Amino acid sequence: MAGDGSILVGKSIPKTGAPKPEVLTLKLANRHGLVAGATGTGKTVTLQVMAEGFSNAGVPVFAADVKGDLSGLAAAGESKPVFVKRAEELGIAYEPDRFPTVFWDLFGEQGHPIRCTVTEMGPLLLARLLELNDTQEGVLNIAFRVADENQWPVIDLKDLRALLAFCSENLKTISGQYGNVSAASVGAIQRQLLMLENQNADRFFGEPALNLEDFMRTDRDGRGVVNILAADKLMQRPRLYASFLLWMLSELFEQLPDVGDLDKPKLVFFFDEAHLLFNDAPKALLDAVEQVVRLIRSKGVGVYFVTQNPLDVPETVLGQLGNRVQHALRAFTPRDQRAVKAAAETFRQNPGFDVAEAITQLGVGEALVSFLEPKGTPSVVERALIAPPQGRVGPLTPAERADLIARSPLRGKYDEAIDSESAYEMLAKRKNLDAAPAEAAQASEGGLGGFLGGIMGSVFGTPAAKGGGKGGRKAPQSLAEQVVSNAARSMARSVGTQVGNAILRNVLGGLTKR
Repeated sequence: MAGDGSILVGKSIPKTGAPKPEVLTLKLANRHGLVAGATGTGKTVTLQVMAEGFSNAGVPVFAADVKGDLSGLAAAGESKPVFVKRAEELGIAYEPDRFPTVFWDLFGEQGHPIRCTVTEMGPLLLARLLELNDTQEGVLNIAFRVADENQWPVIDLKDLRALLAFCSENLKTISGQYGNVSAASVGAIQRQLLMLENQNADRFFGEPALNLEDFMRTDRDGRGVVNILAADKLMQRPRLYASFLLWMLSELFEQLPDVGDLDKPKLVFFFDEAHLLFNDAPKALLDAVEQVVRLIRSKGVGVYFVTQNPLDVPETVLGQLGNRVQHALRAFTPRDQRAVKAAAETFRQNPGFDVAEAITQLGVGEALVSFLEPKGTPSVVERALIAPPQGRVGPLTPAERADLIARSPLRGKYDEAIDSESAYEMLAKRKNLDAAPAEAAQASEGGLGGFLGGIMGSVFGTPAAKGGGKGGRKAPQSLAEQVVSNAARSMARSVGTQVGNAILRNVLGGLTKR
């Protein structure tokens, strides 16, 4: 139904009368949404139906694929009896189809790598990713400030390690200028960085950094590209998953211009397992999430959270989600019963049935739906059958995925990492330059001079060759020794140390033979 500015999600089956289409209005799709329900109740299929609808309407989609099932969007569905029957019940024709798909993976294993620089991530999200306390987060902020004022680009984790090492070596100076920086706090951050690297999270930081415009593409037929993030391994690192998603929303908010209300969104996000974004999150971070979700609507971006229970999402964020699909919840314990009651209260009530009771009775493929009406108010909740997806339900085979990645329009753009000059290299040069005068002085005393001293000792029998005079003091040089030593220094300045050494060896070698 994209031609009329809406997406058919399903149809409600009233007790009397014909089925009523339940549609998501594209013009109001940037008001965000929620898909909730217990495991196995059909959330992923609903997500797929909505993603297909957005793609057909020319809206690019980004979806985190936790179980790998969404990859089936790239392959045409099958006319299975259950799908054909469901389509007949809804009065629509079942037409298998495939959708333009690009695969992504933070670890670069099941799709194009996604990278961002440490500076782009920023100290707030990075502190959460590293699980730092307030004191350690303050030290990290100081480190970022030092890098900024010295124009040291902090791109990857080795840059950050080098920056922290610099702060550790200059504690007194930095503490006097920015506030107390302790070696213990720096050491704690360095240990957390090591843990992060051991989880392969260092692959996420680097260049080439992701250009978010590559998420906002359409194919030659004008259909929106579905960007699928492989999140099966990422789910084992919930802080990295949450930090990445929040970074991406923040970047979109900063980069995209205000466009107001469009006829359809510029981009739609589906965040599966949304509770991972909010579990144990500090208040400052929750405030940032709420602000981004509230304001990114004006950028033409819709955000849809997919989770088991609406209570997984903070109330301040939940209040921003106007489009709702609620699959079944189970009420086996008192806590479950409270969750069912809370979920029912989030809907605009329907006098025709008990919403709380209906939530526990929904079958697979059924849901309670409430979408925003043209005036922006939520519709009365309805019990509906969800439409069958047109793409394959279930994952692609590894061979099918590899073939699609090889034929991707973005092939070669992100696949190889680039290690450009940044804080690590700049600090290494600085250290070498600082060490150069000391090394030069040491070389002038111990290099050619030491060599000549040994030779002079063997030629003239001076105490210098035996380690000095009595009490470790050097005996005064004889006239001959002074002449040779002066000649050596003069020769080193004029022809260089190595050439001078060679000449003097020949000359002094002749003297010893005589």
